Formats: sequence, structure tokens, C-alpha cells
Amino acid sequence: MSIRYTCRCCGMKIAEFEESQVTEAQLGFDSLTPEERALIISREQSGDTVVSITCDYCREALIQHPELSLVGNPLQ
Repeated sequence: MSIRYTCRCCGMKIAEFEESQVTEAQLGFDSLTPEERALIISREQSGDTVVSITCDYCREALIQHPELSLVGNPLQ
């Protein structure tokens, strides 16, 4: 099983780790509140963990055009 980081805006895969290679503490998951965890971390049926974050490209686009945050998937 793996832990995969994907962009919540464009869906691009940012990084992927095998669960056996890293701990939740190394990834900083232990410092998240239960609400934050529920917002960004999900499990697929295959058992893989998906962490939804914003990639650098989308972050820059949202900074330059904040109105894009009103759209569900602005940069797909």
C-alpha cells in the first residue's frame, strides 16, 4: 500500500511513498487535527492513502486569480 499526494485542483500526482518506508510522524500527520485529517486524507478501496494538497502551479494560479477558488475544479 502507498501514500500518494495529489493536487486537489488539477489532480496531478505530486509524490508517492510506500507506507512501509515512512511513518505518519515523518509526514506530519500526527500534528493535524481530526478535522484537518478528514479534509485532506482519504483511503481508496485498494487501501492506498491519498493526501489532497495544492501543487505549486495551482497555488500560484490561485494567488494570482483568487476568484478561481470559487470554482470546484478550477485548473483541471
